[in-house]
Amino acid sequence: MTRHWQTVCEHADLAQGRFVEFSLTDDTGAEGEQSGFAFEREGRLYAYLNRCPHLGIELNWMPGRFMDLDNCFIQCANHAALFIPENGQCIAGPCQGDALTPLEVTEDGGAILVRAPE
Repeated sequence: MTRHWQTVCEHADLAQGRFVEFSLTDDTGAEGEQSGFAFEREGRLYAYLNRCPHLGIELNWMPGRFMDLDNCFIQCANHAALFIPENGQCIAGPCQGDALTPLEVTEDGGAILVRAPE
């Protein structure tokens, strides 16, 4: 997949701890097979591929639901692995020591843009 910036949402869509899911697109705008999610935490933007490093499946158990019950860690719905939101590191579960794949993320005029990893 070519590395280009794609708009995934408006900054306001991330208000109040909300997560935005999206499909990564290629240079023509066609959706690819990879999906991701973006969120804001303590004023910083984060985005990751929506893929557990253990099984390669999507993390969330419902649309937009990625956090554990205490709202402290990103949690895999399949086997309850826990990931630190700020760096994607797995701290509990079968993929402990692995990490989520980060996406580059930036804001431009209120729009949130991401770019796929190399």
